[in-house]
Amino acid sequence: MRGSRIAGLGSFLPERVVTNHDLSQWMETSDEWIQQRTGIRERRWVQGDVGASDLALPASQDALTEAGLEASDLDMIIFATLSPDIGFPGSSCLLQAKLGVPGIATLDIRNQCTGFVYALSVADQFIRSGAMKHILVVGAEVHSTGLDISTRGRDVTVIFGDGAGAAVVSATDGDARVLDSALHADGSQAEILMLGAPASGRNPRLSHEMLDAGLHYPSMKGSAVFKQAVRHFPAVIREVMERNAMSVDDIGMLIPHQANLRISEMVGKSLGIGPDRMHNTIQWTGNTTAASIPIALHEAVKAGRIQSGDHVVLAAFGAGLTWGANLIRW
Repeated sequence: MRGSRIAGLGSFLPERVVTNHDLSQWMETSDEWIQQRTGIRERRWVQGDVGASDLALPASQDALTEAGLEASDLDMIIFATLSPDIGFPGSSCLLQAKLGVPGIATLDIRNQCTGFVYALSVADQFIRSGAMKHILVVGAEVHSTGLDISTRGRDVTVIFGDGAGAAVVSATDGDARVLDSALHADGSQAEILMLGAPASGRNPRLSHEMLDAGLHYPSMKGSAVFKQAVRHFPAVIREVMERNAMSVDDIGMLIPHQANLRISEMVGKSLGIGPDRMHNTIQWTGNTTAASIPIALHEAVKAGRIQSGDHVVLAAFGAGLTWGANLIRW
């Protein structure tokens, strides 16, 4: 039966390292305070005029090389991001131009932290249907240029980093494949994690009053997000496993969205999954939203933590609210 597999992975992080100590020079915070609440020690931030598609390009090229393909072999690009290079057109079109492959289909996905999980599911369905053979799935973010780097924005700013991850998803008849995906959303909880301006729902879309109020910076009700995350994260992982007649014990490696190390630790404890079966990168990358899962997956594979035949689960929770999981036989 035709399915899809991850044929190649790539990732890219900007050179600039921003430590917790660096942040303490710009706002009232400390390394101890940040690590205690998030587990983050440092993150990468861009320098100069760099957009999400700029970070995505080297990650995509590495994924294509690993897959043994050229960009011209692609049928489609699916780009997950909450920080597009410009308002429109989408970053998938900009990446297509940088890869030099005009004419192929492109799609932008705006599911924030769950973006890569949704994107992989969409790619899997296109390939299962026979419509596509090779799809580039990308998650890339530039958060740093849109953060409130002051004590007012501290709770959000200390969390986020920039980066990109990419996967070439290809048709297969073999055992190694994407087995299933579970996807969910609850828009009634949108206000607990959002960016309010500029927005078409406001007239004007941006005003001096909005800027003064900081509506152009992301806002988060941290305790509410934490409570929702530790509830939905384990539930969707169990759902995708049970739907395939498996248990959590069958998971060889869990790659959670890198939102907060404390959330990942609580999810692992809830499921009975220890550090030996979970891979985290947030300590060094911060929360890179749609990029966090492909970055962590690429690192886990390079480190030899995932072997052929392993059942790998990618799981995410984030703004929307959205949450989901992919089950993969490696």
